[in-house]
Amino acid sequence: MGATIPSLQWAGRAVHRGRRFPLQSTQIRFFATGKSPPKPRPYEPEKPLVSSRHRSSQDAVSPSAPRPQRKKEYNGVYAPYWRLGIGVVLLGSIVYSMVSTRNQPEVLPLADLHLCQFTSPLQLTEAPSIADRDTISKRESGVTEESPMRLRMEALIKEKQNEIVAALQELDPSHKFRIDTWSRPAGGGGISCVQQDGDVFEKAGVNTSIVYGTLPRPAIEKMRVNHKAIDPDVDSLEFFAAGLSLVLHPQNPNAPTVHLNYRYFETMDKDGNCNAWWFGGGTDLTPSYLYDEDAIHFHRCIKDACDKHDRAYYPRFKQWCDKYFYIPHRQESRGVGGIFFDDLDVEEKDQEQLFSFVKDCLGCFLPGYLPIIERRKDMPFGDKEKQWQQLRRGRYVEFNLVHDRGTSFGLNTPSARVESILMSLPLTARWMYMHEAEKGSREERVLSVLKQPVEWV
Repeated sequence: MGATIPSLQWAGRAVHRGRRFPLQSTQIRFFATGKSPPKPRPYEPEKPLVSSRHRSSQDAVSPSAPRPQRKKEYNGVYAPYWRLGIGVVLLGSIVYSMVSTRNQPEVLPLADLHLCQFTSPLQLTEAPSIADRDTISKRESGVTEESPMRLRMEALIKEKQNEIVAALQELDPSHKFRIDTWSRPAGGGGISCVQQDGDVFEKAGVNTSIVYGTLPRPAIEKMRVNHKAIDPDVDSLEFFAAGLSLVLHPQNPNAPTVHLNYRYFETMDKDGNCNAWWFGGGTDLTPSYLYDEDAIHFHRCIKDACDKHDRAYYPRFKQWCDKYFYIPHRQESRGVGGIFFDDLDVEEKDQEQLFSFVKDCLGCFLPGYLPIIERRKDMPFGDKEKQWQQLRRGRYVEFNLVHDRGTSFGLNTPSARVESILMSLPLTARWMYMHEAEKGSREERVLSVLKQPVEWV
């Protein structure tokens, strides 16, 4: 069966009159190496494409006959079919992605809300939480007198934190406060400002904390004992808590330790509407060596702030403080007191009046404590006085870890920041077996006052 086309090129070989020959002059470009093509191999006869018995004598080709030399021109496209196939796949995928996502809305993660300015309704994969809505509200409208109380309390404690840290930093400019900002996964966060091993304070901490969360049924039932406004028929409630906490432990044993805490608590429905609320807090002085004028000045500043709102507040909250900061297993108070109150809600006064009261209490702290620390921070002392200071700080630790409600609440709050909660503990403390103060000493006088509270003003 003879070939009908005199000459064909197929798969790199020439087909001529029913017999194929290798293309010895085929040009191949070596793009990667730049080397010249290898020399062609010597010709070796191959079997004919058709049986010899079907081939006429005139179609036969002698092996010794000269082979036709043909050149294959390179068209400039390397592996055209492979390129075409890959290109079609890539182009198809691009077109598909454009068509499938063209009409889909942009979904923003909640963590990126603070980066955006919203001019149209925000579309989210989940409804924003109360914490998220509060964050957007503060950013868009700020905090005004018309804002929810939880936002106003948050703004107040942050403002007072800045004022107090700035004033304490002026006492010891060479030792800067370490400032840590932290956040909670469930919402909220805080700012911790701590100074350690300074010239004035061995440890000073001024913290703010904002907490959003959910109260389980047992916690709701417990809180209803003091707050009848809480809905008793729900299995869980959203809550908000904000507080400013401060503890200063001076280096000098003649300078007293001071504590302050003011806080606000609120329960809400799923839409953020307030269900119940209350205020709490107070401040107290804990000296290692007692100077009557210091205690009198501290209590007088607090009394003046209380009297602006209710003359019954100071004696009532001073007695509450003496009772609260009592260490039963030692049968003594932690310090010389101040004021303490908790669960002040609508049954006490309206929300605006109590907010104003807390604001004035915070405002009287620096005038009440700065003159004391300025008088005592540079007084001389020895090893005996330092040892006594360490013993008194041991009592401070005992109360905070065993009896303090704030420490207990903080450590039992999910995702609590333990470092901030235990900021109140002194850097050093001491416990001695069966230690007794000498008769008639300054140490004995302190113990006598701690066992029987004094009315300072």
